[in-house]
Amino acid sequence: MEKGNQTNVSEFLLLGFSNSPRQQALFLALFLCFYLTGLLGNLLILMAIASDHHLHIPMYFFLANLSLVDLCLSSTTVPKMLLNIQTQTKSISYPSCLVQMYFSIMFTNMDNFLLTVMAYDRYVAICHPLHYSTIMTQSLCACLVAIPWVIATLNPLLHTLMMTHMHFCSNNVIRHFFCDINSLLPLSCSDTSLNQSMVLTVVGPLFVVPLGCILASYAHIISAVMKIPSAQGKLKAFSTCGSHLTLVILFYGAITKIYMTPISNHSTDKDLVASVIFIVVAPVLNPFIYSLRNNELKGALKKVLDHRKIFSQ
Repeated sequence: MEKGNQTNVSEFLLLGFSNSPRQQALFLALFLCFYLTGLLGNLLILMAIASDHHLHIPMYFFLANLSLVDLCLSSTTVPKMLLNIQTQTKSISYPSCLVQMYFSIMFTNMDNFLLTVMAYDRYVAICHPLHYSTIMTQSLCACLVAIPWVIATLNPLLHTLMMTHMHFCSNNVIRHFFCDINSLLPLSCSDTSLNQSMVLTVVGPLFVVPLGCILASYAHIISAVMKIPSAQGKLKAFSTCGSHLTLVILFYGAITKIYMTPISNHSTDKDLVASVIFIVVAPVLNPFIYSLRNNELKGALKKVLDHRKIFSQ
Protein backbone atom coordinates (compact mmCIF):
# COMPACT_ATOMS: atom_id res chain seq x y z
CA MET A 1 0.00 0.00 0.00
CA GLU A 2 1.17 3.53 -0.71
CA LYS A 3 2.79 5.07 2.36
CA GLY A 4 1.96 8.63 1.44
CA ASN A 5 -1.40 10.13 2.33
CA GLN A 6 -1.21 8.81 5.88
CA THR A 7 -4.63 9.95 7.11
CA ASN A 8 -5.61 7.93 10.16
CA VAL A 9 -9.06 6.34 10.09
CA SER A 10 -11.51 7.15 12.89
CA GLU A 11 -13.22 3.75 12.88
CA PHE A 12 -12.89 0.20 11.62
CA LEU A 13 -15.43 -2.16 10.11
CA LEU A 14 -15.65 -5.65 11.61
CA LEU A 15 -16.80 -8.01 8.84
CA GLY A 16 -17.64 -10.84 11.22
CA PHE A 17 -18.86 -14.09 9.72
CA SER A 18 -21.46 -13.56 7.00
CA ASN A 19 -23.55 -10.94 5.19
CA SER A 20 -26.48 -13.31 4.67
CA PRO A 21 -29.46 -12.22 6.86
CA ARG A 22 -30.41 -15.86 7.51
CA GLN A 23 -26.88 -16.83 8.53
CA GLN A 24 -26.52 -13.69 10.65
CA ALA A 25 -29.70 -14.61 12.55
CA LEU A 26 -28.28 -18.09 13.11
CA PHE A 27 -24.97 -16.70 14.36
CA LEU A 28 -26.79 -14.25 16.64
CA ALA A 29 -28.84 -17.02 18.27
CA LEU A 30 -25.87 -19.41 18.49
CA PHE A 31 -23.35 -17.00 19.98
CA LEU A 32 -25.91 -15.42 22.32
CA CYS A 33 -26.67 -18.92 23.64
CA PHE A 34 -22.96 -19.71 24.02
CA TYR A 35 -22.23 -16.39 25.73
CA LEU A 36 -25.11 -16.55 28.22
CA THR A 37 -24.35 -20.20 29.02
CA GLY A 38 -20.67 -19.40 29.65
CA LEU A 39 -21.61 -16.32 31.67
CA LEU A 40 -24.03 -18.23 33.89
CA GLY A 41 -21.76 -21.27 34.24
CA ASN A 42 -18.68 -19.30 35.25
CA LEU A 43 -20.66 -17.11 37.65
CA LEU A 44 -22.07 -20.24 39.32
CA ILE A 45 -18.57 -21.68 39.71
CA LEU A 46 -17.36 -18.44 41.30
CA MET A 47 -20.35 -18.39 43.67
CA ALA A 48 -19.93 -22.07 44.56
CA ILE A 49 -16.24 -21.73 45.36
CA ALA A 50 -16.75 -18.51 47.32
CA SER A 51 -19.62 -19.93 49.40
CA ASP A 52 -18.14 -23.34 50.31
CA HIS A 53 -15.16 -23.19 52.67
CA HIS A 54 -14.26 -26.80 51.75
CA LEU A 55 -13.33 -25.48 48.31
CA HIS A 56 -10.94 -22.85 49.65
CA ILE A 57 -7.92 -24.84 48.52
CA PRO A 58 -5.34 -24.11 45.78
CA MET A 59 -7.02 -26.15 43.01
CA TYR A 60 -10.32 -24.29 43.35
CA PHE A 61 -8.58 -20.95 43.91
CA PHE A 62 -6.96 -21.33 40.49
CA LEU A 63 -10.24 -22.57 38.99
CA ALA A 64 -12.05 -19.49 40.32
CA ASN A 65 -9.46 -17.26 38.67
CA LEU A 66 -9.83 -19.21 35.42
CA SER A 67 -13.62 -18.78 35.51
CA LEU A 68 -13.24 -15.05 36.13
CA VAL A 69 -10.78 -14.67 33.25
CA ASP A 70 -12.94 -16.75 30.87
CA LEU A 71 -15.94 -14.61 31.78
CA CYS A 72 -13.99 -11.41 31.06
CA LEU A 73 -12.41 -12.74 27.85
CA SER A 74 -15.74 -13.57 26.22
CA SER A 75 -17.27 -10.30 27.51
CA THR A 76 -14.50 -8.32 25.84
CA THR A 77 -15.51 -9.40 22.34
CA VAL A 78 -18.82 -11.28 22.11
CA PRO A 79 -21.26 -8.51 23.22
CA LYS A 80 -19.91 -6.11 20.58
CA MET A 81 -20.19 -8.84 17.94
CA LEU A 82 -23.79 -9.57 18.97
CA LEU A 83 -24.64 -5.85 18.94
CA ASN A 84 -23.20 -5.44 15.44
CA ILE A 85 -25.22 -8.39 14.15
CA GLN A 86 -28.43 -7.18 15.81
CA THR A 87 -28.12 -3.56 14.63
CA GLN A 88 -26.69 -4.46 11.21
CA THR A 89 -23.71 -2.18 11.85
CA LYS A 90 -20.11 -3.28 11.60
CA SER A 91 -18.30 -0.21 12.90
CA ILE A 92 -16.07 0.12 15.94
CA SER A 93 -14.24 3.32 16.79
CA TYR A 94 -10.44 3.45 16.66
CA PRO A 95 -10.04 3.90 20.47
CA SER A 96 -12.58 1.14 21.19
CA CYS A 97 -10.73 -1.14 18.81
CA LEU A 98 -7.44 -0.61 20.63
CA VAL A 99 -9.12 -1.14 24.02
CA GLN A 100 -10.69 -4.37 22.76
CA MET A 101 -7.35 -5.54 21.40
CA TYR A 102 -5.63 -4.77 24.72
CA PHE A 103 -8.09 -6.65 26.91
CA SER A 104 -8.43 -9.62 24.55
CA ILE A 105 -4.63 -10.09 24.64
CA MET A 106 -4.53 -9.58 28.41
CA PHE A 107 -7.20 -12.15 29.24
CA THR A 108 -5.81 -14.61 26.68
CA ASN A 109 -2.43 -14.33 28.39
CA MET A 110 -4.05 -14.93 31.78
CA ASP A 111 -5.86 -18.01 30.46
CA ASN A 112 -2.50 -19.28 29.29
CA PHE A 113 -0.75 -18.66 32.62
CA LEU A 114 -3.58 -20.10 34.71
CA LEU A 115 -3.63 -23.33 32.71
CA THR A 116 0.10 -23.60 33.40
CA VAL A 117 -0.33 -22.94 37.12
CA MET A 118 -3.13 -25.52 37.30
CA ALA A 119 -0.86 -28.09 35.62
CA TYR A 120 1.80 -27.40 38.26
CA ASP A 121 -0.82 -27.76 41.00
CA ARG A 122 -1.85 -31.20 39.65
CA TYR A 123 1.83 -32.18 39.38
CA VAL A 124 2.44 -31.40 43.05
CA ALA A 125 -0.81 -33.10 44.12
CA ILE A 126 -0.08 -36.35 42.28
CA CYS A 127 3.71 -36.57 42.36
CA HIS A 128 4.27 -35.12 45.86
CA PRO A 129 0.97 -35.70 47.72
CA LEU A 130 2.56 -35.84 51.19
CA HIS A 131 4.20 -32.44 50.72
CA TYR A 132 1.29 -30.79 48.90
CA SER A 133 0.15 -28.61 51.81
CA THR A 134 3.69 -27.46 52.58
CA ILE A 135 4.49 -26.64 48.94
CA MET A 136 1.21 -25.04 47.83
CA THR A 137 1.05 -22.43 50.57
CA GLN A 138 -1.24 -19.38 50.43
CA SER A 139 1.69 -17.09 49.69
CA LEU A 140 2.89 -19.27 46.80
CA CYS A 141 -0.63 -19.50 45.35
CA ALA A 142 -0.98 -15.72 45.58
CA CYS A 143 2.34 -15.26 43.76
CA LEU A 144 1.39 -17.82 41.09
CA VAL A 145 -1.63 -15.66 40.28
CA ALA A 146 -0.30 -12.15 40.96
CA ILE A 147 2.85 -12.43 38.82
CA PRO A 148 0.92 -13.64 35.74
CA TRP A 149 -1.53 -10.73 36.18
CA VAL A 150 1.38 -8.28 36.08
CA ILE A 151 2.85 -9.88 32.94
CA ALA A 152 -0.58 -10.18 31.30
CA THR A 153 -1.21 -6.48 31.95
CA LEU A 154 2.14 -5.19 30.69
CA ASN A 155 2.54 -7.36 27.58
CA PRO A 156 -0.56 -6.09 25.69
CA LEU A 157 0.27 -2.56 26.80
CA LEU A 158 3.48 -2.81 24.75
CA HIS A 159 1.58 -3.93 21.63
CA THR A 160 -1.12 -1.30 22.11
CA LEU A 161 1.36 1.56 22.52
CA MET A 162 3.19 0.43 19.39
CA MET A 163 -0.11 0.32 17.53
CA THR A 164 -0.91 3.94 18.46
CA HIS A 165 2.15 5.10 16.50
CA MET A 166 0.99 3.39 13.31
CA HIS A 167 -0.93 5.03 10.47
CA PHE A 168 -4.07 3.58 8.91
CA CYS A 169 -5.11 4.87 5.52
CA SER A 170 -8.23 4.16 3.49
CA ASN A 171 -8.45 0.42 4.21
CA ASN A 172 -10.32 0.04 7.51
CA VAL A 173 -12.02 -3.34 6.97
CA ILE A 174 -11.09 -5.94 9.60
CA ARG A 175 -11.85 -9.46 8.39
CA HIS A 176 -12.64 -10.67 11.87
CA PHE A 177 -15.33 -10.38 14.56
CA PHE A 178 -13.06 -8.44 16.95
CA CYS A 179 -9.96 -6.27 16.84
CA ASP A 180 -7.26 -8.91 16.73
CA ILE A 181 -3.69 -7.66 16.40
CA ASN A 182 -2.98 -9.95 13.45
CA SER A 183 -5.99 -8.54 11.61
CA LEU A 184 -5.05 -4.93 12.32
CA LEU A 185 -1.41 -5.02 11.25
CA PRO A 186 -2.05 -5.78 7.53
CA LEU A 187 -4.32 -2.69 7.33
CA SER A 188 -1.59 -0.26 8.31
CA CYS A 189 0.22 1.83 5.72
CA SER A 190 3.19 2.11 8.10
CA ASP A 191 6.08 -0.31 8.33
CA THR A 192 4.81 -3.21 10.45
CA SER A 193 7.95 -5.35 10.46
CA LEU A 194 8.85 -4.36 14.04
CA ASN A 195 5.30 -5.07 15.24
CA GLN A 196 5.22 -8.46 13.53
CA SER A 197 8.62 -9.35 14.97
CA MET A 198 7.41 -8.30 18.41
CA VAL A 199 4.34 -10.53 18.12
CA LEU A 200 6.49 -13.56 17.30
CA THR A 201 9.35 -12.84 19.70
CA VAL A 202 7.31 -11.68 22.72
CA VAL A 203 4.02 -13.53 22.32
CA GLY A 204 5.80 -16.73 21.24
CA PRO A 205 7.77 -17.32 24.45
CA LEU A 206 4.76 -16.31 26.55
CA PHE A 207 2.97 -19.36 25.16
CA VAL A 208 5.83 -21.69 24.28
CA VAL A 209 7.41 -21.63 27.76
CA PRO A 210 4.12 -22.25 29.64
CA LEU A 211 3.20 -25.00 27.18
CA GLY A 212 6.59 -26.60 27.80
CA CYS A 213 5.94 -26.43 31.56
CA ILE A 214 2.53 -28.06 31.08
CA LEU A 215 4.00 -30.87 28.99
CA ALA A 216 6.79 -31.41 31.54
CA SER A 217 4.21 -31.52 34.37
CA TYR A 218 2.12 -34.10 32.57
CA ALA A 219 5.16 -36.18 31.70
CA HIS A 220 5.92 -36.45 35.43
CA ILE A 221 2.24 -37.02 36.25
CA ILE A 222 1.92 -39.88 33.74
CA SER A 223 5.13 -41.44 35.04
CA ALA A 224 3.86 -41.25 38.64
CA VAL A 225 0.40 -42.57 37.77
CA MET A 226 1.78 -45.57 35.90
CA LYS A 227 3.52 -46.63 39.11
CA ILE A 228 0.21 -46.88 40.97
CA PRO A 229 -0.54 -50.62 41.33
CA SER A 230 -4.35 -50.54 41.18
CA ALA A 231 -6.30 -49.75 38.04
CA GLN A 232 -8.86 -47.83 40.10
CA GLY A 233 -6.11 -45.65 41.54
CA LYS A 234 -4.78 -44.88 38.09
CA LEU A 235 -8.25 -43.99 36.84
CA LYS A 236 -8.87 -41.67 39.78
CA ALA A 237 -5.54 -39.91 39.28
CA PHE A 238 -6.08 -39.45 35.54
CA SER A 239 -9.66 -38.23 36.09
CA THR A 240 -8.37 -35.29 38.15
CA CYS A 241 -6.24 -34.19 35.18
CA GLY A 242 -8.55 -35.04 32.28
CA SER A 243 -10.63 -31.87 32.64
CA HIS A 244 -7.60 -29.63 32.65
CA LEU A 245 -5.95 -31.47 29.75
CA THR A 246 -9.08 -31.06 27.60
CA LEU A 247 -8.96 -27.28 27.98
CA VAL A 248 -5.20 -27.25 27.34
CA ILE A 249 -5.62 -29.05 24.01
CA LEU A 250 -8.42 -26.73 22.88
CA PHE A 251 -6.70 -23.55 24.02
CA TYR A 252 -3.19 -24.18 22.72
CA GLY A 253 -4.41 -25.71 19.48
CA ALA A 254 -6.28 -22.48 18.69
CA ILE A 255 -3.54 -20.15 19.95
CA THR A 256 -0.84 -21.91 17.93
CA LYS A 257 -2.83 -21.40 14.74
CA ILE A 258 -3.37 -17.69 15.34
CA TYR A 259 -0.34 -16.25 17.13
CA MET A 260 2.57 -18.62 16.49
CA THR A 261 2.59 -18.53 12.70
CA PRO A 262 3.64 -15.64 10.42
CA ILE A 263 0.81 -13.31 9.36
CA SER A 264 1.49 -14.14 5.69
CA ASN A 265 0.47 -17.76 6.37
CA HIS A 266 -2.86 -16.90 7.97
CA SER A 267 -6.24 -17.85 6.56
CA THR A 268 -9.20 -15.65 7.52
CA ASP A 269 -11.66 -18.53 7.84
CA LYS A 270 -9.28 -20.67 9.90
CA ASP A 271 -8.39 -17.72 12.15
CA LEU A 272 -12.10 -17.08 12.75
CA VAL A 273 -12.69 -20.69 13.73
CA ALA A 274 -9.63 -20.78 16.00
CA SER A 275 -10.67 -17.51 17.68
CA VAL A 276 -14.19 -18.80 18.28
CA ILE A 277 -12.72 -21.89 19.98
CA PHE A 278 -10.73 -20.05 22.66
CA ILE A 279 -12.93 -16.94 23.02
CA VAL A 280 -16.46 -18.38 22.74
CA VAL A 281 -16.33 -22.18 23.09
CA ALA A 282 -13.68 -22.66 25.82
CA PRO A 283 -15.37 -20.31 28.36
CA VAL A 284 -18.57 -22.34 27.92
CA LEU A 285 -16.85 -25.72 28.24
CA ASN A 286 -14.86 -24.71 31.34
CA PRO A 287 -17.79 -24.86 33.81
CA PHE A 288 -19.17 -28.09 32.34
CA ILE A 289 -15.82 -29.88 32.08
CA TYR A 290 -14.85 -29.09 35.67
CA SER A 291 -18.26 -29.40 37.37
CA LEU A 292 -19.61 -32.55 35.70
CA ARG A 293 -16.55 -34.60 36.65
CA ASN A 294 -16.02 -33.16 40.13
CA ASN A 295 -18.26 -34.33 42.97
CA GLU A 296 -17.08 -31.63 45.40
CA LEU A 297 -17.89 -28.86 42.93
CA LYS A 298 -21.20 -30.45 41.97
CA GLY A 299 -22.15 -30.54 45.64
CA ALA A 300 -21.26 -26.87 46.09
CA LEU A 301 -23.19 -25.90 42.94
CA LYS A 302 -26.23 -27.81 44.18
CA LYS A 303 -26.11 -25.90 47.47
CA VAL A 304 -25.91 -22.57 45.62
CA LEU A 305 -28.87 -23.45 43.39
CA ASP A 306 -30.92 -24.76 46.32
CA HIS A 307 -30.20 -21.60 48.30
CA ARG A 308 -31.30 -19.42 45.38
CA LYS A 309 -34.55 -21.44 45.08
CA ILE A 310 -35.31 -20.93 48.78
CA PHE A 311 -34.46 -17.22 48.53
CA SER A 312 -36.67 -16.73 45.46
CA GLN A 313 -39.62 -18.33 47.27
